[in-house]
Amino acid sequence: MNTAVRLPKDIRGEAYIGAATCVKCHKEITQSYLHNTHGLTSKPVADMELLKVFAPDSNAFSFDAHQKVVVEKRATGIFQVAYVAGKEVRAQRFDMVFGSGEKAYTYAYWKGKKLYELPLSYFSAIRNWAISPGFTKQTFYYDRPIGSRCLECHASYVEKKVTQTSGISTDEEMERAALIYGIDCERCHGPGRQHAVFHLENPEEKTAKFITIYKTLSRKQKMDACGVCHSGNSLVAQKSVFGFQPGDNLDDYYAQDFAGFGSADPDVHGNQTEMLKGSNCYRKSESMTCQSCHNTHENIKGNLSIYSQRCISCHQITRHSSTTLAKGSLSTNCIDCHMPKTPSKLITFQQAGIDQVSAYMLRSHHIGIYPVNSK
Repeated sequence: MNTAVRLPKDIRGEAYIGAATCVKCHKEITQSYLHNTHGLTSKPVADMELLKVFAPDSNAFSFDAHQKVVVEKRATGIFQVAYVAGKEVRAQRFDMVFGSGEKAYTYAYWKGKKLYELPLSYFSAIRNWAISPGFTKQTFYYDRPIGSRCLECHASYVEKKVTQTSGISTDEEMERAALIYGIDCERCHGPGRQHAVFHLENPEEKTAKFITIYKTLSRKQKMDACGVCHSGNSLVAQKSVFGFQPGDNLDDYYAQDFAGFGSADPDVHGNQTEMLKGSNCYRKSESMTCQSCHNTHENIKGNLSIYSQRCISCHQITRHSSTTLAKGSLSTNCIDCHMPKTPSKLITFQQAGIDQVSAYMLRSHHIGIYPVNSK
């Protein structure tokens, strides 16, 4: 007998249900996803969690002999504190973190209804603090705004209000309490209230109803669903992709900037779908998509052996030269040769005491045959 189901409301609207409800029937997926880079791409800062990533005995960044920013724990939280000639001139608390930490953590603070980037980020490659993306080494800076466009790929929703201040200028305010951190279930599978109500009232029904199942989507629809956040930074947004649902046409949300996004040399940062589409693996296949190699519910980031087995599933008869074979076991690491880490042209970072900027290395999704490293 069916029973009435009362479920919590979600700030995105009546059709949504919130990830906490999904846990009732999808516990195993949830446990894996909690540690997945999608689920961790943004979150509020918790003091003890943040302390785990602090560089031992190196919680300061010197801009020059007179200016530095120090990461300090105080009674009300963790702060980035700016000093000039030994005197404190600015202190802002860590309120929010962007990134899973696999490559870096970038932090932000709230001031009223506006979000601002903090001057120091923690980079995993050097296990230390360096200047945040978009900043320079000239001086510390606390007033670089983070708008809702950034959150569209690092969160699941934020309520915002945009006011026209002049003919060409606008002012945006965001509601901190109406921010859904991370990329949640409904961001990828669409609104789930009808699905949850049906299955809670009909537990004997094991075929998923009223929710997007990826295997039912066309190839373009699958690529569009990933491309919402993985199509690069040079797209021109036509409307907020918070409204995108799997099955929608991404071209209705983004316009291509042919001087940037459509160029022959897309940047490795955030442009995974277009780089993949340029690969022979994709072009010679009728069915390959991001999901051929990635299951976003998994927590296997960095496990090159598992990803290599997915390469081998399609390339079982590939022949390598004796020189390549001498490099090591090909069955456990196809990735470093055919999808090497490549420096981003858009993002670099500055370390203290080093004049040259450091490269921000990211995995290329243009699968191909690259020159063999002579080392």
